[in-house]
Amino acid sequence: MNGPTLATWLRAAAALQIGIAILNLFLVPLLRWQDDVARMPLLLREVFHVHAWFISVTLTLFAVVTWRFAKELAGPANPLGHWLSAGIGFFWALRTILQVTYYSSSHWRGQAGRTVVHVSLLLIYGGFAAAYFLAALRTVG
Repeated sequence: MNGPTLATWLRAAAALQIGIAILNLFLVPLLRWQDDVARMPLLLREVFHVHAWFISVTLTLFAVVTWRFAKELAGPANPLGHWLSAGIGFFWALRTILQVTYYSSSHWRGQAGRTVVHVSLLLIYGGFAAAYFLAALRTVG
């Protein structure tokens, strides 16, 4: 895959990461978790909210840096870009694995809409990992 094409994929990943970062901030109302979150002990509720905010901040940072430096990340002679891409790729690869191995299939099995969301997220997260790993594996020349 040549640089400009990979840079385009990285920019697409950046745009989707911004979307996920925003969506993450609204998971409680979207998934109708208000009552469940309200029943959590105060410390657990606070940790839950801080975790959600920081995941959104992390994804936004990934997205902004990727958008701004997509060509550099996709280029063959940038060790910093390779390491950054490998780190972000590892983040998304681990998230992809957890999508399959950690969540109970009882959450979506037999529910078409939830199954579509689960499979879509699996493909999106795996796509992010692939794009970043391709950038990380670019070599000089």
